[in-house]
Amino acid sequence: MDRELLIEIGTEELPAGWLPGLTRQLAEHVTARLAAARLAIDAPVETFSTPRRLTARVSSVGERQSELEELVTGPAVTSAFGADGQPTPAASGFARKHGVEVSALEQLETPKGRYLAYRRRQRGKATVDVLPEVLAGVLRDLSFPKQMHWDARLEDGRGELLFGRPIRWLLFLYGGRVVPFTITRTELAGSPQVQEITSGAVTFGHRFLATSGRAGRAIKVRTFEEYRARLLENFVVLDRGERHDRIARELELHAERLGGRVSRTAAQLGLLEELPDLVEYPSVIAGAFAAEFLALPDEVLTTTMIHHQHYVPVVSAAGSLLPAFLAVTNTEPDDARTIARNSERVLTARLRDARFFFDADRSRSLEARLDDLDHVLFHKRLGSYLAKAKRIEHLAAWLAEEVLGVPEAAGHASRAGLLAKADLTTDMVKELTELQGAMGGIYAREEGQPEEIWRAIYHHYLPFAVEAGAPPTREELGKAAVTWAAVALADKLDTTVGLFAAGERPTGTRDPFGLRRQGHGILKILVDLPALTGLEVAVELPELIRHARLGLPPGVEPGGGTGPRTEEESPELTSFLADRLRYLFQQRGFSYDEVNAVSGSTAGLADCPLDARRRLEALKAVRGSGDFEALAVAFKRVKNLSKEFRREAEGAFDLLREPAEQALLAEYRGRDEAIRAAIAKADYQSAFRLASGLRPAVDRFFAEIFVMVEDPPLRDQRLTLVRRLHELLLELADISEIAPRTDRKP
Repeated sequence: MDRELLIEIGTEELPAGWLPGLTRQLAEHVTARLAAARLAIDAPVETFSTPRRLTARVSSVGERQSELEELVTGPAVTSAFGADGQPTPAASGFARKHGVEVSALEQLETPKGRYLAYRRRQRGKATVDVLPEVLAGVLRDLSFPKQMHWDARLEDGRGELLFGRPIRWLLFLYGGRVVPFTITRTELAGSPQVQEITSGAVTFGHRFLATSGRAGRAIKVRTFEEYRARLLENFVVLDRGERHDRIARELELHAERLGGRVSRTAAQLGLLEELPDLVEYPSVIAGAFAAEFLALPDEVLTTTMIHHQHYVPVVSAAGSLLPAFLAVTNTEPDDARTIARNSERVLTARLRDARFFFDADRSRSLEARLDDLDHVLFHKRLGSYLAKAKRIEHLAAWLAEEVLGVPEAAGHASRAGLLAKADLTTDMVKELTELQGAMGGIYAREEGQPEEIWRAIYHHYLPFAVEAGAPPTREELGKAAVTWAAVALADKLDTTVGLFAAGERPTGTRDPFGLRRQGHGILKILVDLPALTGLEVAVELPELIRHARLGLPPGVEPGGGTGPRTEEESPELTSFLADRLRYLFQQRGFSYDEVNAVSGSTAGLADCPLDARRRLEALKAVRGSGDFEALAVAFKRVKNLSKEFRREAEGAFDLLREPAEQALLAEYRGRDEAIRAAIAKADYQSAFRLASGLRPAVDRFFAEIFVMVEDPPLRDQRLTLVRRLHELLLELADISEIAPRTDRKP
């Protein structure tokens, strides 16, 4: 009979940011370990988490392992028996190893010949005897951003058990009965206060609240439903979704009482998704601060509340901040007003500091702070932030005038690029680092700088994400759209090109300079340039890289010196950006084969990101047609035959006399110019549709014509025709990469 499995790992408080990943990991590792142990389950593993516990429940696990049957191969039959047919020592030894007679062995036919084999069968163990190995494996498998040494070990031969936080208890039940399991402590840690952790049938409620008045009271349970219910009685809401919904309801209710609504900024910055992982029993209290602090920029107020206090700002119906906030607590407060007053004191102290910084910072202009940037190191090989600011200044002006084609924006781009990093020396940014860039824009606005300059500074760190709707939007950029694009590109190009040239590389586990984010920013700007700026400019990425290298300090770029370089001299950077662009397109819903097809085109993928996006959109639009998909299949043969091409055939295809090859030649000549004209106008949908029209002639050609004939002149002309067809279609995409869609109805 199948029985329920319930595991709870009770810990010291886990960071909120870890819990979503750990919850997913727990489900994956429990599932994998049960499968490896040959324990059948009838339903998916359910997982739950709170700051003090990780829980896994499997509703139905079989009582025994499935039987193990494996075929063990022994010596070859030719060496297992002598000329007289008697077993050799090799056969006897193999049989003796498995405790059977030679006559009990099987003979197995393999590609290498016949071999002796023994079919070993092993009866499954009882589930309760296997589960300790499952839990030990799960505890080892869980990975954390940071692990702790806490003087614990498992008796699994691997010694010390590292974990994200110390484990305090283990609930481990199968069919309502405790599965024995122990985490031992090292000899140095052993004492009456530091004891082994043994599994039991008990859990623990809220750290401070309990129905009996004893927060540390053990709660005995036997089933998952009893476990969930008893936890709720003891002020623990187990389900994260339930905690999230409770928080959302109470926040809206309290905001309405204050005459406002919950700020969208809290949702945009992820606070509303983080709050359920901070508490086990959420409650909401409302607080207020002096209206005089509303004179501070909204960005300062919201950052102070959200990032530093985890408070939720309240806004009016019109969207303006109210002098109020909401806080989510992990208690059921008897005196909410007392807790609110304490929260108000903390927030008021922070806002007073912010007001002091704001007033002090404005006593000096951004330009006056430039010399201070010379004392802030960007990178030991790339110099200070002042050197970086000057590189951005020149690169942004060049981008605006020469690349984006807006000469009148060059002056603003140059000025904004020079001042973009000046806010790094302000007290406000030193205190609230999340506001770098934004405070520079605000201070530039306070100084009376033109909108094109202050908005470009304000948004120049963006974008951070690759989605089409990721900030900033065209509306947010206003008149500064072109200036911003020039400055943001200049900053990100200088960082990415410079750090790669200086030998810095992101790895699978480390990216200390945020180079992936920088790469995503560059590519998103180029891919979405028309929507962000209104400019229909298809920018060539290699040219940007070459120009960015010109400003690097001598000796930094590959080979030393300051002369222009080609992208081939930095294959790692080229490959890195191509991978980032693949990621961007896949995040936007393009399939891997579509990305591969455009990547294999003559134009490539990363040379011109906007052009690649247009090709992908056109390909996605036409790939559903039967003619196109059939052509994609046939194009694999075209591509393979092109590999046989050695030389251009002599003559004007005068030897091609068969009707099928004449038909293909006519279709090629009739469509070649039109396809190339459509490509030149970036009308890729029309080009793909024209190419799809080649399908009947291509199918007929391969059905009736043998290309690799013995006659060399005829073979060369046929291969030349195939080669030219291949080259023509490659100007669009390598459509041989398109996988046939088997799910489409005939």
